[in-house]
Parts: sequence; structure tokens; C-alpha cells
Amino acid sequence: MTPPQLSIHSPLDDALVGTLPAAGPQQVAEAVAAARAAQHAWARTSPADRGAALHTAAAALRARAEELAAVQRAETGRPLEQALGGIEAGAATLVQYAELGPLRGGRTLLGQWGATDFTVPEPRGVLLALTPWNDPVAVACGLLGAGLVTGNAVLHKPSERCPHTGALLGDLLTGCLPESVLTTVVGDAGTGAALVRAGVDVIAHVGGTAAGRVIAREAAVTGAKLLLENGGNDALIVDRDVDPAWAAEQAAIGAFTNQGQICTSVERIYLHRDLADRFQDELVKQAQNWPTEQPLVDRRHRDHVHAHVSEAVNAGATPLTGGEIPAGPGAFYPATVLTGCADELAVLTEETFGPIAPIRVVDTFAEAVGLAAGDRYGLAATVLTGDMANAQLAWRELPVGTVKVNAVFGGAPGGAAQPRGASGDGFGYGPELLDELVTMKVVHTEPARLA
Repeated sequence: MTPPQLSIHSPLDDALVGTLPAAGPQQVAEAVAAARAAQHAWARTSPADRGAALHTAAAALRARAEELAAVQRAETGRPLEQALGGIEAGAATLVQYAELGPLRGGRTLLGQWGATDFTVPEPRGVLLALTPWNDPVAVACGLLGAGLVTGNAVLHKPSERCPHTGALLGDLLTGCLPESVLTTVVGDAGTGAALVRAGVDVIAHVGGTAAGRVIAREAAVTGAKLLLENGGNDALIVDRDVDPAWAAEQAAIGAFTNQGQICTSVERIYLHRDLADRFQDELVKQAQNWPTEQPLVDRRHRDHVHAHVSEAVNAGATPLTGGEIPAGPGAFYPATVLTGCADELAVLTEETFGPIAPIRVVDTFAEAVGLAAGDRYGLAATVLTGDMANAQLAWRELPVGTVKVNAVFGGAPGGAAQPRGASGDGFGYGPELLDELVTMKVVHTEPARLA
């Protein structure tokens, strides 16, 4: 039977980027079997040698960065400068895990005088990494690097929206590793479902909440360990005492960067009434001056974004700027500011994942925190305030994995993230990810009684 084909059209001009065959059940079974066979020797490779392989992979990635960025630009519409930034972040992450991996160990336990107890981290086996299209290289390198340096074999399925990017990334990395230690499996949702059911030991999924819940149900049957970073509905709280122009700039960066297609993009804004008029005027200026060369990933996603905007407008929200699908080819959509948004609207309750800044005006900071906290997602949130008591209230009360005070993006190198609620579970970054991908064995030894 002829395998299904993935045909990718550029969101820039609708031109065909290329067509790739989707892996079927037989190919999936063969890839899993090969990975399991290769993992035995890879687990016995020293952590230092595994780290050295990641250093080589990072160098290979940097050497072909411009080529990889051009492919990503064609498939997803991401500007070259941003794509190159994501590729450099991916290479840096490989180097980070190359250095951290050999340093991770167990611990000793105090027991009887004549006995010794210690713990040893061991790889879990075969890791399945299901990665998204919005920052495909950086996200993939985090999961692949951590999985490989801890001695797991890795199967990587890139998003069906950027299969050429994923395939080229796989080619670059596998050339630096033993055969079948890393395998890229290109395919559609059916391919992903077959991989999830194939009996792997760990499944790491970065993507939508609906898909994450399906994967969780399957993992409950197969017994795979699960790491999920799924949808988010990140709130931005703007207090009464901050500079409105600066706050609007932060809001624009959070809502419009990468066309709002970032896992921790600002999805909803809770704005103190005392600052409302000045902030909204400044945010409209930001939106109208925002660069327009980047489209959404495809027209299907644009339809989703516009449906959220249309629902809000039909329910009485006011588009201060944007909100209309432009004429012409591609999947372009303008930076949009909505005011007068009611609490039940999808732009406030769901992940829009587009360049939309919906505003809900509040009377007090406490009201903003309460509204921001009353949400099923739990990825991240940002608060802009000069009042440290309010900052303390916010980070204590917001039920999310990451709270940012006075900066919508940023964080120390090697920082970790652990989502909550509908946004998932498990550490997805930083040194803590290494601990997620190993299992600890306790060893107890005593002297033998000799003949």
C-alpha cells in the first residue's frame, strides 16, 4: 500500500515546499526494534563519550544553521533571524547537556557499618520525542540532547507541519551518533499514534492539550513514563503603578513575537482600570508598528485564530486594531488588540496561539490575580508591578509552573519548567530533565561469609 504523503505549502506564498512519505505501522515497528537493540550498547557507553558525541552534533548543527533556517522559513514562515536564533539555542542546549550529563550521579546512603548502600541512575530505555513546529529545532534539541546523554535511544517525530525541518535536523545529528541511537520518524497523526502505542519507555510530548490527553490515555495502557508540555493560556497582569508605554511594549513582545506562536506567549491581559486608556493607546501603536513579514504557520491555524477573534467581536468586544484577514496569498494575520472582552470568551479561556492581545479591565490587582488564577491551564504567567507586595501575592497565588515579574520573556541559562493542570506535567528543560529520563537503582552490599 502506498504510504500517505505529507505535502507542505509555504505560509508565505502558498508555494509547495515539498512532499515526504509518512511512516506507516511497519516502519514504526522497525524503528522501535532498532532503537531498542542499539540502546543496549549506548547505555554502556561512558557518559563522557556520550557528551562528546553531543558536542560534535552541536558543531554540525552550527555549520549548517543557515540551510536549516531556510528550510524552517519555507515551512513555517518564521523569519530567518528568529530561525537562526532557535537553531543556536538548540546547539547551545546540546552543549549544555553534553557538559551536565557526565556530572550526574547517584548518592550514598548511611546504613550498617559493614554495609554499603548507593544509588545509580540508569537510562529508561527508548524515548519517544514528539515535538512542535513553532520552535522546532530548539525544543527538539532539548529533549534529544537530554535523552541521548543519559543513555537512552531516541525516536523523534517532528510535527507534520515542518517535516523537512525535522528530517534535516535528524540527518545532521544522526551522523554524529551510532546507528539507530537516534531515529527521525516523519509522519502524520497516524504515525504519532503508532509510535505512542509501540511500547516505548518514555514519551515526551510538546504540543496541544487535546493531543496530550490522548497520549496520556495510551501511556496509561502501555506503562510509558510521560512528560507533557501542552497548551497554555498565559496571563499578563498590568498593575496601576507601571509606565504604560513600557507595559505596552512588554505586552506586545509577549503577544506578538513569532506571531504569538510561542508556548509562553501572552494570551490574555488583565489591566488595572487606572492605566487602561494610556496602556491601550500605547499597545495599539505597538501593534500597528509590528513587523508584518511573518505569517501564521498555515491557513488552517489562521482560521482557528480568526474564529476566536470573530467570536469576541460578535459578543461585543472592540478591535482597536487588526482583526481582519488580509487579502493575498499566504497565511498572514495582523497584530490585533481587543478590548471589552468578557470572561467566557475563547480569547480569554483557550489558547489562541496567534498575535492577539485581548484585554480585560479590572478594578484591583487582587481581582486580576483571581481572574488569572481561575484557569485550567498552568504553564506560565507574567506580572508587571512596582509593588513588591503585589509581586509576592502574584507569584504565591498563581497556579502555574513559571511566574515572571516585570519581564514577559527571559530566564537564567539552564532554567527548568514544570507545567501544571491542563498544560501538562514533568520537567521539560534544565538539569531536572535529566532526572526525568533516568530511573534510580538502589544497591545494597555486605561482605560475604567465606568458606
